[in-house]
This record gives sequence, structure tokens and C-alpha cells, in this order.
Amino acid sequence: MEYIKIRITGLDETDSEILMACLSDLGCESFLESPEGLEGFIPADMFKEPEFVAFLDQEVNEKGMAYTLERIREQNWNAIWESQYSPVIIAGKCLVRAPFHPPVPEIPYDLVIEPRMSFGTAHHETTSLMIEMLMEEKPEGRKILDMGCGTGVLAILACKMGASAVDAIDNDEWAFENGRDNCLKNNAGQVNVIRGDRNDIPGSGYDVIIANINRNVLLDDIPTYAEKLALNGILLMSGFYTDDIPMISDKAGEAGLKLVNYKEQNRWVGIKFGK
Repeated sequence: MEYIKIRITGLDETDSEILMACLSDLGCESFLESPEGLEGFIPADMFKEPEFVAFLDQEVNEKGMAYTLERIREQNWNAIWESQYSPVIIAGKCLVRAPFHPPVPEIPYDLVIEPRMSFGTAHHETTSLMIEMLMEEKPEGRKILDMGCGTGVLAILACKMGASAVDAIDNDEWAFENGRDNCLKNNAGQVNVIRGDRNDIPGSGYDVIIANINRNVLLDDIPTYAEKLALNGILLMSGFYTDDIPMISDKAGEAGLKLVNYKEQNRWVGIKFGK
């Protein structure tokens, strides 16, 4: 999948927070912040140039900031991952590493993940949060659904922790292939990897549903997740900021879910709801 990168410079922290919220509403799926500025990424097939340019001209250029647009092709993502991918240890219990990194014997859960262009290496706060919260749920003997599975890292962890069944879904062809390959690489071939969206969830009565996706998709999908959860089931979600908690909680409440708790890393949130 190709992406459009929107790079904005000359902004302060308050500008960054506002712009991320606005760009998320326009379809941006992820962001990178640095001392030089803010970068937002949107799938090229979702990019509506006139709408974006009108917004950026008004909210960026006219306020003394500057922006550039760049098409990011698939091979560029591969180069980035290969040059920047380093092993990550979560909560002292889970190691996420590439095939070329050595294992760490004292870490109980060893996940070998080849990211290619899929999301989910534990470097991003949202994946790290979901790994930590999933380990707290003790998946052994439980039925798990991983929505927006990306590399398959969460589904693989659930499988290694003894889940009775794991379904993993992503609507991107590259992520689907990558997730399936990573499951085989980790001897987690029993994970049922599916290309699709909420309409392709193969069952119901899930004990735990994990969804690490962007806010707008989550808001659309929460009623379906609630329907697919077993009574007393748990919904774990990430992919949004602390400012989005009220909006997410209201939507979950409408679907009959109750907020249990949440964790935060650098304004990113991992949140837990119960049915």
C-alpha cells in the first residue's frame, strides 16, 4: 500500500495536538512527531487532495507554518523498517525481535516479527500498550479476536500464551500476507488469519477482542465488537490519544460496554472495556 506523507514544520506543541486531531478526522492513520515538526500518513487511495490542500492552506500556511506532501512507495517502507527495527522488551516478559536478532533466554514470550510494511513491531506506543494489557488478561483457554492485526504480533502472543482459539483480521493484503507468514514463523499456525473487516468476523462469543486501529475506524466498529463479545468479555483498544477517551467511552457506553481502566504512553492510550 502506498501512503501520502504530510509534513508540517514551524509549529509548537499546541499546534501539533490540534493538527493531529484534524488530520485524523481527514483520514490520517498514524503520526510521527520530532523537533523538526509533525508527519501524518494516510493511505494514498483515501487521500482527497483538494480537501487536504484547502485545509492545509487555511490552517497551516495562513498561520505561519509550512507543509509538504510526498507519496511514500512500498519499497521505502521496507528500507525504513530494515534500518530502524531494533528488539523491544515489554514489561520484562515479552521480547519482540526480527529474525536477525538473538533471543533473550530469560524472557518467557519470544516473538519473531518480520514487519515488512505492516504495523505492529512494539516500537509504537499503541502496540506496546496492547501487548502489556493482553498479557495482564491471561489469554490461556480463552477465545481471542485481533482486529487490524498488522504483523500478527498480538495474535501470536495470545496463541503463545495458550489461547483456545485466535482469529486475526486485517483489510490490507500486505498485512494479511505478513501476518500469516509471521504466525508460521512463530509456530502459531493455528491462528486464523483473515483478510477483511468487521463484516468478516467469523464467529462470536469472544472472551477478549483486541483492536489497535485509528480512532475513526474504532468508533464505527465498537457496536460490532460489543455484539461479538461474550458476556463478561473484554475489549482492549488503542490507536488514539488521551483527548479521545470521552468520545470512545461514550460510544462504548452506547453499545453496553463499561470502562474498566486505561494506560497511557506519550499521550497514546490503551483502554479496557468490559461487557
